[in-house]
Amino acid sequence: MKRLLKAAIRGVRQELSAGESGWVSAPAAQSLPTAGYRSAAGKTVSADTALQVSAVWDCVKVTSQVVSSLPLKLFEREGQNSRREVDHDIVSIVASSPNSVQTNVEFWDGMVAHLTMRGNAVAERQFVGRNLVGLKPLPGLTPYLDQNGRVVYEFYDRGKREKLPAEKVLHLRSFDPGTGIGLSAIKYGANSIGAALAADETAGSVFSNMMMIAGFLMSDQTLDDEQREQVQQMLQSFAGSRRAGKMMALEAGFTFQQVQMNPEDAQLLATRQFQVEDVCRWFGVPPIIIGHAGNGQTMWGSGVEAIMLSWLTLGVNPLLTRIEARLNRDLVPAEKRGKWFFKFNREAMLQMDSKSKAEFLSKMGQSGTMTANERRAKLDLPPHSDPNANELLAQTALAPIGDLGKDSNK
Repeated sequence: MKRLLKAAIRGVRQELSAGESGWVSAPAAQSLPTAGYRSAAGKTVSADTALQVSAVWDCVKVTSQVVSSLPLKLFEREGQNSRREVDHDIVSIVASSPNSVQTNVEFWDGMVAHLTMRGNAVAERQFVGRNLVGLKPLPGLTPYLDQNGRVVYEFYDRGKREKLPAEKVLHLRSFDPGTGIGLSAIKYGANSIGAALAADETAGSVFSNMMMIAGFLMSDQTLDDEQREQVQQMLQSFAGSRRAGKMMALEAGFTFQQVQMNPEDAQLLATRQFQVEDVCRWFGVPPIIIGHAGNGQTMWGSGVEAIMLSWLTLGVNPLLTRIEARLNRDLVPAEKRGKWFFKFNREAMLQMDSKSKAEFLSKMGQSGTMTANERRAKLDLPPHSDPNANELLAQTALAPIGDLGKDSNK
C-alpha cells in the first residue's frame, strides 16, 4: 500500500515538474498520459499551470465543494416509489471515512477536482478478503487505452511499470465518447486556458514596466555601441512600478516621444473578460457563479437565482448522476445490485431565503405532504414530542353545518 501511495505522489510531482516543457511523454510511449499540452499562445497547459488562472481555480473549486458537501446515502428499493436507508460498511467508507488520512469531504473534493479537470478520477479499492475496507485516491494514475482498446491503469514505481486490475479500481469518468476514458477539459481547452495564461503574463509584464509603454528617446545623432549601452543602463534605473514618477534628465539632443496607452488597455480588460467566460464554458460553470458578472448584470436578483438553478440542473446534477451510477456498479455488492443504490441529497443544494422557506414549509404542511417533525427537520430543529407532530394534516375549507362542533374522535 505504501508503495502505491508513493508512486501516486511521485506521479503528481513528475507532472508538476513538467511545467513549461511542452508535450512531455512518459518513458514508455503510450504507457502514461502527457503531462502538459502546448497551446497556440505558446504556454504549456497542465493541471498545475491551469489552476494559476483564477477562472479555472474557481470553476474547479466551486464544483468540487458543492459535490463534496452533499450528503450521500445508500438505499434499498422496497416496492414502487418506496425505499429505506441501508446501514452498511460501504456507507461508512464512501460517505464518512474513505481512508485513514482523509475525511469524506476531502476525498470527494480531490476526486471531483480531477474529474472536472482531467476527465478521469481514479482511486484504489482496498479489500480484506472480499470486503471493501478503503478507497485510496491515485492522482498520479491516469487511465489509457491499449492497442486492443482496453482501459489500462498503469503507473511507474521506482522506475518499474506497475498495473492495477480493473476490479481494484474505482474509475470516475466525465463526458465519455464511448471509449471508456473521460475527455479532459485541460487537454481540449488548452488553447483557451493557454491564452488566459499568456494574457496574465502580458498584463504582469506591462505593470512591471510602470503600467504603460513610456515611449521613445529620439536623437538626430547616431550612437555607437558603447553609447547605446550607456543609454540602456540609464533607462533601466527608471523601469519598474516602484520607480514610477521619477524625473529623467535628457541631454545630447535627446527628445522624448510618448506613446499613449491608457490603463484599460494596460489591463487587457476586454480580452481577460472574454477569457473568463470562455474558460467557464469548458467547465460548464456560469460566470456569475465565480463572481464574474456580464455587462448590465448584477450579482443578485431573481435572474441570478435562475442561473444558479440552471447550473445545478444542467451542470452539477449530471455529474452527481455519473458518480452515483459508477458507485452502484463498482461498490454495491453483486448480490444487491438493482436493489441497493447510492443517492446524493440534491435538496441540500437548494437554499432559500427565510420568507421563501416559510412559505414552502407552510404549503407542505397544509397540503398533507409533510408532517410537523419533517418540516422541523428542514429547519435543523429536533423533533417535537407531541404524537400529532408525526401526523399529516389537511385543511378543511367547507364542511356540513351539522358537523360543526362535533368531536371528530367520537
